[in-house]
Amino acid sequence: MPSDLLAADFQRDRGSFRDPDGYIIRRGEQIFRVILPSAVERWRQFASSELAKELQSAGLLIGTREVEQDALAAELAIPTGSLVLEHECIPFLSYPYEWTFAMLRDAALLQLEILDRGLRHNWILKDASAYNVQFRGVTPVFIDVLSFAPLRRGEVWAGYNQFCRMMLYPLMLEAYKQVPFQPWLRSELEGIDPVTFSRMFRGLEHRRRGVLSHVTAQAYLQRKLASATHSVRQQIASAGMTPQMIARNVQRLRKLVLELHLPPQKTTWNDYSRSHYSDEALARKEEFVCESVAGRQFTLVWDLGCNDGRFSRMVARTAGTVVAMDSDAGSVDGLYRELRKEQPGNILPLLMNVANPSPAQGWGCGERASLVQRGKPQLTLALALVHHLVISANVPPAALVPWLAETTRELVIEFISKDDAMVHRLLLNKDDTYADYHREAFEQYLERWFRIAARAELPGGTRFLYHAAVR
Repeated sequence: MPSDLLAADFQRDRGSFRDPDGYIIRRGEQIFRVILPSAVERWRQFASSELAKELQSAGLLIGTREVEQDALAAELAIPTGSLVLEHECIPFLSYPYEWTFAMLRDAALLQLEILDRGLRHNWILKDASAYNVQFRGVTPVFIDVLSFAPLRRGEVWAGYNQFCRMMLYPLMLEAYKQVPFQPWLRSELEGIDPVTFSRMFRGLEHRRRGVLSHVTAQAYLQRKLASATHSVRQQIASAGMTPQMIARNVQRLRKLVLELHLPPQKTTWNDYSRSHYSDEALARKEEFVCESVAGRQFTLVWDLGCNDGRFSRMVARTAGTVVAMDSDAGSVDGLYRELRKEQPGNILPLLMNVANPSPAQGWGCGERASLVQRGKPQLTLALALVHHLVISANVPPAALVPWLAETTRELVIEFISKDDAMVHRLLLNKDDTYADYHREAFEQYLERWFRIAARAELPGGTRFLYHAAVR
């Protein structure tokens, strides 16, 4: 590592403070992990193990290498005897409360796959946080290399309760109750409490697969722990827990997770482009987007209101990473499943309401970064979105355009006038108090903050496109 790196270039990740064995520091797009002396021997043991090689070769574990830290030790006050690792950089961080059902299920299956492989090599995961998984495009990858510990005789899987709270229960909530898990995980960063969740099942509902064994039993154990005067964990271990017993529980969990499905989802926005645009208008819209990005390379692109991902796919050809966001769970889940088959590698679908994006939260409001804090895009697509934000979410254009200017460098945006059938639908049961929602006012707002490089009127005369760059 170059010796001229300055401590000021590095920032300690505020979300890694809970781990007593190490912490994350960042420098631009570089991600480093400091392993404290107490965990160095365990790390070296894991790094040289067949399990580590197997997980790396299978693409299940984040790419990691040990680096020289002599030049950093004094500047960053790294304790003597520590190690520094450099991890492969995840292009854009995402959180479980932004994932769809299929994404969370794949993340859960990844954790179980890694645990199962670990048990075969006499290793175990000491925790099971959903935040230990990130997505490279639509491929989940495990990122916490300090979660691995040698399996000791009689040891229980300490991460089981965490797996239930942060992965299994949210999946069961949506599959069994048709209640979206994302708002719950956003408000409770440690997941769904077993006692609270058990109260949602009544009578014959306890017979649903997994409820008695993983919900009711966990709720009972939690109550027992709350009143215990001795170590229940030691009591369980002394009962003769074996790796085979843990492995059988992992297999049962895997089978349960695979059997959890959502009922068929109806979404207003399936095939939005085809149902709201003539063939001629859609072709002109695609042409305009292509012209706007032609000959360009963007590191990060946001597609706000991505719908079926048509335009995300188009700009992905000239982008490092495209974050495709929509508030419609059915659309995003469908896009994720399609992308899993296509494997484009650089499109990350997220469930996100632009009118209420993920905030900074957790300890000190810094444990989980806000949407904007995780990386501002060079280009933002906001197609067929403005009318929903203004009329449905009551975000004034005078507030929307400055937010976009603070967030992105370039913008491809669509304005749909009140003469359009879709806007008529939105206004059906509302008083039209949107005096500045018209093309002329929108262009004035846009020109105040951006330089308009190109504009186009789509066939039909109610939809207008703009390519603009921040002044």
